[in-house]
Amino acid sequence: MATQLGKPMRWRALALGAFVACCCSAFGLVRLAAAADDAEDSPALPANDQVIEANTEQMMSDGKRTFRYATFGDESWWGGTLGLHRAIEGSRFGGVGPGVSPATALAVGLKVDVDSLPPQLVAAIKNGKVDLNDPATTLGLLQLNAVVGVTGFFDSQGNLSSVGIQCALCHSSVDNSLAPGIGHRLDGWANRDLNVGAIVALSPNLTPIATLLGVDVPTVLKVLNSWGPGRFDAELELDGKAFRPDGTTSAVLIPPAFGLAGVNMHTWTGWGSVTYWNAFVANLEMHGQGTFFDPRLNDASKFPVAAAAGFGNVTGDADRITSKLAALQFYQLAIPAPQPPAGSFDLAAAQRGQTVFSGQGKCASCHVPPLYTEPGWNMHAPADICVDDFQASRSPDGRYRTSPLKGLWSHSQGGFYHDGRFATLGAVVDHYNACMNLGLSAQQRSDLVQYLDSL
Repeated sequence: MATQLGKPMRWRALALGAFVACCCSAFGLVRLAAAADDAEDSPALPANDQVIEANTEQMMSDGKRTFRYATFGDESWWGGTLGLHRAIEGSRFGGVGPGVSPATALAVGLKVDVDSLPPQLVAAIKNGKVDLNDPATTLGLLQLNAVVGVTGFFDSQGNLSSVGIQCALCHSSVDNSLAPGIGHRLDGWANRDLNVGAIVALSPNLTPIATLLGVDVPTVLKVLNSWGPGRFDAELELDGKAFRPDGTTSAVLIPPAFGLAGVNMHTWTGWGSVTYWNAFVANLEMHGQGTFFDPRLNDASKFPVAAAAGFGNVTGDADRITSKLAALQFYQLAIPAPQPPAGSFDLAAAQRGQTVFSGQGKCASCHVPPLYTEPGWNMHAPADICVDDFQASRSPDGRYRTSPLKGLWSHSQGGFYHDGRFATLGAVVDHYNACMNLGLSAQQRSDLVQYLDSL
């Protein structure tokens, strides 16, 4: 009989060198004595160094916790305003509709952190004894804080009263070590399975979004359902441009949040630094409670929705964001790009491709190793890279960022470039070969792809 997690309160029952010193000779004893004398003569670690090391550890710990678990108070929006938690629990548990089962949640790209699951549940999942088609199981997983990027808030009776989201929702995945969508966290990875639009569309009350955009609810649903997996449109509630001129979605691919140390600008179109974007997203996209200032958003001709909503100068009675930004940035910059799996590329071809990258291909003139972006102002006009200006024009600078290349292999799903217009790295190389008149042979282009896969 399948195991059900049932009401969240029932889950309370399921819940976390050696020093060797032996001296057998007088010579050994003398050396130990000399070492002790040297230790006494050596200065202690400077006090400021101790402060820095302690601060480093604290910042890492705080930043990781913020990245993985901080909602910044956004549950007042996702639960309190939109009522998303009611769609998750379903009418059977006091909400609306059929509820969201784990199977449905996994199908829209939500992930489950295996390290948050008790051993009994892990064993039951392995043995196929957990009902993944029951919303009660989802509630149990939320009670365990096991859904990556989502926090459920429960009242004293064990009922889901609200739901909030974290940075990890879009910028973490799992290694699928237990089952597809269930495994150890991979912080910083772009969740290209995540269908943000479909998840938001479940909300019982979309009127606030419709009011903000100046449209009706059916239009909001049309827009949200046009995004698809791995895409999000952060500019929608700034300029209201839901579709490109050709009628396709304006939503862009979720970028990775790893390998950003030393990289000047963040996002596809370089709105600002990592810290800027964290503040932007926490306040304006996640709808947390904080403070945000960007007078560029007061430009009503460029950002009509943002200007009307006062997004250029956000303040509130409580600020649950600003104090977390420093540690959040610290942790994000510490996340390295993942190494490609062994055997995933041709080593000899990659070595030849590196020569092309640094030479005739001219790739290294912008993607400067080891950052693989320009040190400094890493922005380019659309004409520089032979693409249209639609997405760039939605940003203050009107340019595209030179995206760092490390870990490309890990976020290839959905294509390359901001909108996935190039399905493969080969198509990217072909584009630049034509754009820059590089004259690369078929072999050189193939070798260059292998090098890119090796980064």
